[in-house]
Amino acid sequence: MIFKKLADLCKRKSKSAFNYVITFAKWVIIATFTGLIGGLIGSLFSICLKTANQLNSGIWWLVFLLPVVGVVIVFLYKLCKLQNDPGTNCVIDSIRSKEKVPWAMAPLIFISTTLTHLAGGSAGREGAALQLGGSLGSVVGRVLHLDEKDMHIAVLCGMSGVFSSLFCTPVTAAIFALEVISVGITYYSALLPCLVSATVSYFLAIFMGIEPTRFSIAKALPEINLNSLALVAVLAAACAVVSIIFCVAMRKMPLLLKKLIKNDYLRVMAGGVILIALTFAVGCHDYNGAGSHIIAKAIGGTAKPEAFLLKIIFTSITIGSGFKGGEIVPTLFIGSTFGCVLGAVLGLDPSFGAALGMICLFCGVINCPFASIMLSVEIFGAEGIILFAIGCAVSYMLSGYYGLYSSQKIMYSKLKAEFININAK
Repeated sequence: MIFKKLADLCKRKSKSAFNYVITFAKWVIIATFTGLIGGLIGSLFSICLKTANQLNSGIWWLVFLLPVVGVVIVFLYKLCKLQNDPGTNCVIDSIRSKEKVPWAMAPLIFISTTLTHLAGGSAGREGAALQLGGSLGSVVGRVLHLDEKDMHIAVLCGMSGVFSSLFCTPVTAAIFALEVISVGITYYSALLPCLVSATVSYFLAIFMGIEPTRFSIAKALPEINLNSLALVAVLAAACAVVSIIFCVAMRKMPLLLKKLIKNDYLRVMAGGVILIALTFAVGCHDYNGAGSHIIAKAIGGTAKPEAFLLKIIFTSITIGSGFKGGEIVPTLFIGSTFGCVLGAVLGLDPSFGAALGMICLFCGVINCPFASIMLSVEIFGAEGIILFAIGCAVSYMLSGYYGLYSSQKIMYSKLKAEFININAK
């Protein structure tokens, strides 16, 4: 009797161990495959956007193509029957439901975002990367006939892979994918697959010549004391306010433009004309395209006081009128320029203020504190991690329940241990 029980126990344990090994091997293989494809797509996407931004900066009259480009983008989405494109929200929804990410989303967002940057629309790339990655993961899941729950992990793998290839921040990409869906709940079962996908994608991006986004601010870091911590908290609190303004602008502008101009073609053309007028009104192309060079200048200690506000206006009109692209790089632009200026006013080194503002605003608009802290480590190094961690904590709490993605769920209150389950405002 005893031997039989021992035999049954060993059999059960062996079966359990075998399941772990099989599942581990399955996801390493799937994630590696997804990371390779995601890294390739993300690298090509990054190269296309870099070329588009260089052309726009060198050929000033390309901005006049904005209305034409807008019409082409609207036509392409209508042709694929995605005129009511939910964008990144569709990818987020697919993680929590049986909803599938349309396969056409990947080529559409690739082409339309590149065209937007070429003509000088103010948009980023990472939001588009999430749509590319989500669509990729969904396709991989369908090809492999994964069940519903495994399909969700495959989508997260795709998001991690493409995101990682653009910034070359693999750990941030993996944690971001896990955190952004439901704030307060992390899908730890997807941790290994997302990390594998992001890491494979990262190395492929490096192989293809994508330059990692890295800055050295070691000399700009303040001494850690009560005074510097207080100043960090003040700057982070201000970034939380700006993050709310940016989120509200990104939500309200599309509604306002749709109310004023109901026809999609006329609306995107009007948005293009407004962007052309604004470009000539400010007298430069600083607020067209992604604006990565302005972020670099801000980290270097130089920024215009009005830059953050103008970028909010340019980006909200670009996305709100129907052009395509991400919101994350504009977020980094807004945060770095705002932090650079306010940091200098507070007595902080402008370079450190720009770096802190960049990370805190990122945290405020996406509600992902751990991904934000990791982003600071991967971009700026670990020397100032306590300062960035405090900044992220302050920004996360004070930014309230606002966010860039309306499908993002805020599962737990930011003020107390209470289950609330609401959508980001």
